[in-house]
Amino acid sequence: MTAQTKNRLLIRNGVVVLEDRLVSKAIAVKGGIIDALLSDDEAIRQYEHSCGDEALHQIDAAGRYVLPGMIDIHNDAIEKEVQPRPNTLFPLAMAFLEFERKMPLHGITTMYHSLSLGVGLSLRGDHLLTGMVECIDQYRKERSVIRNRIHLRYEVSYLAGYSIVEQYINEGKIDYLSFMDHSPGQGQYRAPGSFERYVMKNQGVGIEEVQVIVEELLMRRNQIDWENLRELSRLAERQSIRLASHDDDSVEQVERSRAFGVSVTEFPINMETARYAANSGLFVCVGAPNLVRGGSHDHNLRALDVIKEGKAAIICSDYHPSSLLKAIFMLAEQGVLDLPAAVRLGTLYPAQALGIADHYGTIAPGKAADLILVDQYQGHPWVTHTLVGGKTVYTADVL
Repeated sequence: MTAQTKNRLLIRNGVVVLEDRLVSKAIAVKGGIIDALLSDDEAIRQYEHSCGDEALHQIDAAGRYVLPGMIDIHNDAIEKEVQPRPNTLFPLAMAFLEFERKMPLHGITTMYHSLSLGVGLSLRGDHLLTGMVECIDQYRKERSVIRNRIHLRYEVSYLAGYSIVEQYINEGKIDYLSFMDHSPGQGQYRAPGSFERYVMKNQGVGIEEVQVIVEELLMRRNQIDWENLRELSRLAERQSIRLASHDDDSVEQVERSRAFGVSVTEFPINMETARYAANSGLFVCVGAPNLVRGGSHDHNLRALDVIKEGKAAIICSDYHPSSLLKAIFMLAEQGVLDLPAAVRLGTLYPAQALGIADHYGTIAPGKAADLILVDQYQGHPWVTHTLVGGKTVYTADVL
């Protein structure tokens, strides 16, 4: 995949998915920014004439939808790219480069790579976390295929990680921060024994070893200084870093999250919590794999039910990038939402939640030309072109 540098670009004949409707318009791009939406042949001819001697590249989008690029605020699959199997680590730079190359073919133009600090249940060691943060941060200063952002997921019981989070906030190396609590008895592991079963399966340990893990985790959790965490959230806010909570399972947890200044609640465990969070003005984020598979792999809340109630504002790919675009088209095909409304869940609302909607998330003059052309085969969307800042970073065809 090589980027084509074209100052002027015209995308013609596609069905353009605007914020609130579908239109048949041409999209004119200049210098990586959407310059105009042209509604008829005469307007197109006038625009072509206005370019003078400047080269005007054209893409024929006939038979396809033109969407804003997907903005994925939570995906931790980069960790599996580094360690696809237990004890099989690959070089961080190689893993990141290979992972990034996959994003445009899934229609993702902005990725908040979700890196976990302190979970301790899979890859997620300090040295790998800090190494990947440094790798992504350095890489995006030099070149990028997509817009690479860093979502730091901080396990609040990991007391030794506080200084790492503080450092990265001060250095401007992270773009999104979520607070997590994966201790047994609440959130994702609310059901008795669910945490222990997960650890034994994931790490191959026996019941005696898992009991030691649980005891140590609960001991650390009892030592959390919540006011220190509140100060950390204030520091993030001063740096314009948006905050999220994770796996809230009660009204009380939502209230605690709100007190910390969060704007997003990721994967609420039950409908009562999702309703309360949405009604309180938080962006509720659900997972695309949950939608595509028809339910939660942990037997928690169905994402489709939250969307049908109008309480979900964001869909993320969670751990499976190819699910994001599929989930959006599924919602439209099943008549749950019209296509523009479904697309907003993966574009506009994530941009609003992360504070970047002035530049990304919709197709409109003055916004970045982050665009995808989407065809369909047997009900499955597939991307034929991905543009980031007006540059074609991915194209595909079929035999």
